[in-house]
Amino acid sequence: MIAFICILLTVLVYLLSKQLYKKIRFALLSPLLIAPCILSSMLVGFHIDYSDYDSGGRWLSNMLQPAVVGFAIPLYKFRKVMKKYAKIIAISMSSGVTIAILSSGVFSHLVKLNDNYLLSLLPRSITTPIAMAVSVDIGGMPTMTAIFVIVTGITGLILGPMIIRSLHIREKLAKGLLLGMGAHGAGTSKALEFGSEEGAAASLAMVLAAIFTLVFAPILTPLILL
Repeated sequence: MIAFICILLTVLVYLLSKQLYKKIRFALLSPLLIAPCILSSMLVGFHIDYSDYDSGGRWLSNMLQPAVVGFAIPLYKFRKVMKKYAKIIAISMSSGVTIAILSSGVFSHLVKLNDNYLLSLLPRSITTPIAMAVSVDIGGMPTMTAIFVIVTGITGLILGPMIIRSLHIREKLAKGLLLGMGAHGAGTSKALEFGSEEGAAASLAMVLAAIFTLVFAPILTPLILL
């Protein structure tokens, strides 16, 4: 019964947050930010133990993995464009992943994070299910990684459109790659607001970022820990 109530509560809060965001297009009102804040406040206010909430909420988390497949639809639609710029996309994404991992390491050393948090932070720039798997492989804490992924997504969701406007980026492919690499799932959703081609590019960026991170993270991690 508790599990059902938690699922229902989560979905209801998300839908209400989404309706608010549709009326007021402001990045800080994104459901990705508002829904967790509301749910956390309700758990604290009603003294609901997180383990009780998670008994139902985790079913929604498990749906993240098959839901990612849905991003393949715009990718297939614009496959010819993606193929035409394959070399540029590959260079952009491999560079983006390398910078994301190394910048996470530099930041961790600057603020003197211990190794557990450092390793949890490294895969922050990819979608949650894969980021958590990478975190386990390199010795991080997957729960902390999920938090870092959400923070990265929200930050990218806010800064991405600002960067696009300030730099006068008009190329659809560039917009999509920027948002997909910088804010993974959240960025891809935002890219789809710009257009289908931007959404397709963001979907590809998210997939490639995950693949490159799976390859680069184990290689770069020993160097970052030195």
